[in-house]
Amino acid sequence: MNTKESYIEVEPGIELFVQETGSGDPLVFIPGFTFTTEVFSEQVRHFSKTHRTIVIDPRSHGRSTMTVHGNDYVTHGTDLQKVLKELNVENPTLFGWSFGCLTVWEYIRQFGTDEIKSLVMIDMPPKSLSINQEEDWIEGPLDDLAAAYTNFLRHPKGQREFISAYATGVMVQRELKKEELTWMVEQSLKTPYYVAANLFSSGLFSDYRKEAAQSSASVPTLFVVAEHWGKTATAYLNKMTPSASVKTLGGHLMFWEHSEKFNRLVEEFLKEAP
Repeated sequence: MNTKESYIEVEPGIELFVQETGSGDPLVFIPGFTFTTEVFSEQVRHFSKTHRTIVIDPRSHGRSTMTVHGNDYVTHGTDLQKVLKELNVENPTLFGWSFGCLTVWEYIRQFGTDEIKSLVMIDMPPKSLSINQEEDWIEGPLDDLAAAYTNFLRHPKGQREFISAYATGVMVQRELKKEELTWMVEQSLKTPYYVAANLFSSGLFSDYRKEAAQSSASVPTLFVVAEHWGKTATAYLNKMTPSASVKTLGGHLMFWEHSEKFNRLVEEFLKEAP
């Protein structure tokens, strides 16, 4: 299977790294906070047999240009539109993982859903913070998130510790091998800590409830959420996005740890989507 790698200029001096494999209906994958195209390797391997499979490093992630400006999800949504236009991608299924969902919802806020075939949103609430913590699906208690921002995302050592703790505690359900944890941390550290801090705050203060509701009513939408908050997330999404399908699987990185199960869920969804 031939893989094409390219760099797409989204503004002067800023290029996004894009990898394309296979042909057919397009699937576009956007990684989460400080992660890269590499996390979707099993999806690329599987779906490129039947689809044009595109993975993107957002700005300041992976092999894309590191920059001190535009590290917010409003800009990331605009960047996504420019990449899709440059690649002549028509009627894609967009996959957002974690904060990558914010990129997708921001794209929808700016450009609508007319040119989207379907959506797969992986383990991200449309609004991260809420004072109604008993009922809403949120990222976590405000004090915990504030501590992560102030204590960890202020220097490289803190970023390493933050990602290490998150990887072992939230991302997967089994014990990671040493080389697996090293790989995850190295993924994240490609984004400088001061950029990571900007992305973290931009993500936490986002509110895409309107876009989540409207897009799920307009195009076929699948939410895949982690088991550790599956009950809360499912109830929340069933109320906000009643037309969407909601499935629970694994931890935050379930598409990597449980790739075969995840890929089957997506295959079934794609078959049902008109």
